[in-house]
Amino acid sequence: MGCCLVAVLLIIGPRFALFMTWVFTSLVSRAFETFLLPLVGLVFLPWTTLFYVVVYTPNDGVTGIGWLFVILGFLFDLGSYSSGGREQRRRQQRPAY
Repeated sequence: MGCCLVAVLLIIGPRFALFMTWVFTSLVSRAFETFLLPLVGLVFLPWTTLFYVVVYTPNDGVTGIGWLFVILGFLFDLGSYSSGGREQRRRQQRPAY
């Protein structure tokens, strides 16, 4: 049960944070010129998009350590996609009692 709650929070958490940032601040429109790219990021790469929006500066874009956070967000996204398959394989390998 606790594992399921953590999984749900990891799936919904960054999407909710990005959505709230998009609605209540101008950070998303400052980081992206179009509506489509952050929407795709919201659906498929929420951690990456959220970190990109947070570290983006208007004059310089994303620089230096900001890219480290964007890459970290991408790794979080990859981890959230790969952990479901790994858990499914683990369940299938357990002997039934």
